[in-house]
Amino acid sequence: MSINFSTATFKDFENIPNYNIAQRAESFYDFLDYMKSNGHMNYRLKNTTGTNATLHVDIANQNKEYVSFVSSDYLGFTQHPKVKQAAIEGIQKYGTGTGATPLIGGYFDYHDRLERKISNFFGRNDDEAVVFTTGYTANSATLQCLMQKEDLAILDMAVHASVYEGCAFTNKKTFPHNNLEGLEHILKTSENLYRTKLVIIDGVYSQDGDTSHMNEIYNLVKKYNAFLMVDDVHGIGILGETGRGTIEQAGLLDKVDIMTGTFSKTFGNLGGYVIADKKLATFLKFQSRQQIFSATAPPSSAGIIKAIDLIDEEPVWRERLWNNINYFKKGLDELGLDTGITCSAIVPVKIGDPHVTGDVGRLLIEKGIYTNPILYPAVARKDARIRMSVTARHEREHLDKTLNAFEDINNKLHIAKK
Repeated sequence: MSINFSTATFKDFENIPNYNIAQRAESFYDFLDYMKSNGHMNYRLKNTTGTNATLHVDIANQNKEYVSFVSSDYLGFTQHPKVKQAAIEGIQKYGTGTGATPLIGGYFDYHDRLERKISNFFGRNDDEAVVFTTGYTANSATLQCLMQKEDLAILDMAVHASVYEGCAFTNKKTFPHNNLEGLEHILKTSENLYRTKLVIIDGVYSQDGDTSHMNEIYNLVKKYNAFLMVDDVHGIGILGETGRGTIEQAGLLDKVDIMTGTFSKTFGNLGGYVIADKKLATFLKFQSRQQIFSATAPPSSAGIIKAIDLIDEEPVWRERLWNNINYFKKGLDELGLDTGITCSAIVPVKIGDPHVTGDVGRLLIEKGIYTNPILYPAVARKDARIRMSVTARHEREHLDKTLNAFEDINNKLHIAKK
């Protein structure tokens, strides 16, 4: 079997019939060479400076500065002096690692402080948090632990890949994105057929930047005696009256059964968390395989605790972020570009054709703009786009440079809405 590289995507190489692992790897390697030859390889590029509004990136053995839209460090806390200092002090006190899993000696007092801090941040003082080493694992590990063959996971089809992985060993049904009728149909037809029914949604969806219909979904979930889990990794620090995200925006901070999130975006570090009823949280701490068999977060996680405080102490970062979002989106819209229905710091420019999208990514790089073309299977085959994350660290000159680049590219490739 041969694969047509001109129409192929990463997914085509997941499993090739009659190809062993070496043959699949070789075919994929050749495909990456094909992408590089077309200038479409905007992935796994080597950065030589820290996450910020600009990055120095090695491309074709040349190190240059690019305006960066590839980071979800929305408030710029990876570079905040107070966050850095807290992380340094954590390393100075405890060293660089923990050396063990939380169950057998790798649980330190800073882990306890972090769990309490993130739970209290959301006003869930009577609940508990469980900290995982990545946000991806917070979802996948929790669902693998809780959902078994007697249960049913009901997913908005646009949820994160980590949710799908977590539901690999349970019954799973999906409903069209934000489609309330589709959700209610599943809830109604599955009533009394499963031990547990868990509806799983994102707060902000990672590709379109839109939000869930959370209040309506919550009402349906409770009407049919199900549970609700919300992953709000792209909403925290950005949405809600005090930056508590889409769950705060919906007035459901004290009502959602399971909240999950990450420390790698707004909080400028690494790791994930799950917040739930104390008994459920305790069950995860002792039953989740990733809790039992994975080493815990390093002492530099002390920086997260300071980042959580800064959400309230320095609201100026959220104000700067929203000024940048509104300015940038307005500029793209005035160019006639399709930014979809985003209402967050995720700003897509929808193009449709995957090859043209790759060309746009190449031309942006040539103009000093580092973005990510997003193709199938991350989005539908004909819904390719350039995905950008706006941050509080972007200056007006960065945004103007990018808008000018899009204007030039549009004049050349005609990517504006008809």
